[in-house]
Amino acid sequence: MGKSRTTKFKRPKFDAVGLTVNAMKEVDDVEEEHGDDDSPAAELLEKLQSPSADVREFACASISRVVQQSQTIPGFLQRGTVRRLGPMMLDGSLAVRETATGALRNLSTCGGQEVCEDMVKDDVMTPLTALLRECCAGFESAVVQMKDQKNPVEEVANEAVNLLWNLCESSSQALSVFNKAGLLDLVVQCLERHPHNVELAISAGHCLHTVTEDNPELLCSINSTVLGALETLLLSSQPSMAHTLLRTLAAGTLWNLKGNLPAARQAQALNAVVATLSQCLGLDTCTLILELRQAEEVRHTNEPATADRDEQATGELAVEEMNEEEEEEEAPQQRNGKAGKGDKDFSDLLPRCREELREATALLTAQQTSLEIIVNMCCSDDPSDDEWEEESSSDESDVCPDGLHDGESSLMSPLCLSAEVHGALINHSVPEKILKKTEFPTKEATDVCHQSASWRGLIKKMRRVQSRALTCLHSLLSTMDAESLGGPAALQGAAQHLSTLVFGAAEISKDEEFLEAVISAMRSLLQMIVSKNIPQCMTPQQLMSLSEAATRCDVVSVRVNAVAILGITGSTLAKEKGTAETLQMIGNALLQVATRDTDLVVNGEALDALFDVFADGDEAETAAANIQLLPALKALQPVFKAKIRKEGRGKYSPQQLCVLDNIKVNLRRFIGYLEKVVKK
Repeated sequence: MGKSRTTKFKRPKFDAVGLTVNAMKEVDDVEEEHGDDDSPAAELLEKLQSPSADVREFACASISRVVQQSQTIPGFLQRGTVRRLGPMMLDGSLAVRETATGALRNLSTCGGQEVCEDMVKDDVMTPLTALLRECCAGFESAVVQMKDQKNPVEEVANEAVNLLWNLCESSSQALSVFNKAGLLDLVVQCLERHPHNVELAISAGHCLHTVTEDNPELLCSINSTVLGALETLLLSSQPSMAHTLLRTLAAGTLWNLKGNLPAARQAQALNAVVATLSQCLGLDTCTLILELRQAEEVRHTNEPATADRDEQATGELAVEEMNEEEEEEEAPQQRNGKAGKGDKDFSDLLPRCREELREATALLTAQQTSLEIIVNMCCSDDPSDDEWEEESSSDESDVCPDGLHDGESSLMSPLCLSAEVHGALINHSVPEKILKKTEFPTKEATDVCHQSASWRGLIKKMRRVQSRALTCLHSLLSTMDAESLGGPAALQGAAQHLSTLVFGAAEISKDEEFLEAVISAMRSLLQMIVSKNIPQCMTPQQLMSLSEAATRCDVVSVRVNAVAILGITGSTLAKEKGTAETLQMIGNALLQVATRDTDLVVNGEALDALFDVFADGDEAETAAANIQLLPALKALQPVFKAKIRKEGRGKYSPQQLCVLDNIKVNLRRFIGYLEKVVKK
């Protein structure tokens, strides 16, 4: 059914802010006292009207904690919480502003897209816009009492930017307000605070990276100030992992804005983006994590016994609880590259005494983001490849005088730019670095993280970097030629490495995200190896084992790639002598999938693979006769046609139905071919 395409990555959202969920015990106590599920919400909302700033701050902080439990959100929304908290963002007390904005941020994060859209309908953008304007106007005048103390106005701005990020990610109306209200300039101002407050700058970087993606309306607002701020960040050289993450986000934003760059600067910008991503991926993550963990232990040993002990103990508990929450919420994670709840990042919530852990988290986030950007550079969902070809062959007179065509530079269309992108990736050794990341993490790094409850959550983040690297490898294999990737020897080495990843453990991984990534990469690699007549490194038994495990996976794309791998392997073996027995094994497996899988797309892919395996050759003819392929397909044909007629409309896209109709036609032709073979 053709090459599988990688869906572009979307930016993950930040996690909820506020104190640990242990604070929910306070709410439980209140519920028991009042005996009414709605009473906590009613009481807390009533306290928002208190003349005491301390009481208002307590109420906002309590709401911030309570709404982290998603089941409490409807009760708060029904009582008009957004309209009540909105004015609190402009309260006379900075502490109230910060906690009120943090409560709304939590509401937007934990409530999801529907709640975000409701918040925008309740006019949360009006006070949020006013708050950001006041914050940006007050950055320089805010008084900081002590050297290590945070700027209170910047702390409020950090919450506001994160709320804005969440809303724009989930609501097209919020994004429209962002475009029209001049919020781009305000977020850039926050980005420019990076010498003083890197946390605020990172929040602004995440927000910019999100709002500039697929947002042509914003292009007219991009000016030299915006581009200058991004260029300054890309040229910065601070060695911290936080600044590495900031530079990565700036690179991603610049890539999103490529259509607004003058033609003369595009090559330079592309080189700067790829160089930044390459530098990030070149960092030895496992070694750095070991060093950071050791530095934390040394600091704890050397610091006075009384210094920050309470904060440290609280920090351990907070991080452990957040790790547990992330594990519990991993299940709903979306597939096909879309970020889900499992992609949350709570690095800005870690206590300030955990600077080493914050650095390690920033490093992993930077590398994950770098890999996602590269995947997005290598693929596009729209327009299709055919549309690119039509655009590239159109008359030059269609191009506007200023060099822009439909809001995007004609030189930056995916078809025209792909060679430049691939060239830049190769010049900066990105394919080798991506392959190296697929070997990650090492046992030493996971072991040292296991030893500390607060560091344990990094293991999942390291695994996610590995999965993103595998997805990235799939993208490169799908878009580059064999020579660009190092030639036959390098491809064989990659195949051996992928087989080690899958078969090196005691049993095949049940991690669906990892399995999806590795099997997609393996399919693309095998397609390239077969096309170049390069000997395969994996045995048919290994491939059968992988495909058998994959076909039991709940993710459709994993099952599709699994049967495709069987088809690729079988079609290669059919050209060799003495392979009939293996072909029988592959044929039986494909017949089982074509007959029993619940998804029509998987059924179709299995049939397509059967056509490839048994299309020609003496070994294929022998195997087909031994497994009674002809009567099996004759029995399957009316069932497959009926399933398309019954289930196709509404359940599958027009493109999928078109492919399935082609397979239906090919099935009839293939049955005719087998009948001729039998009569010989």
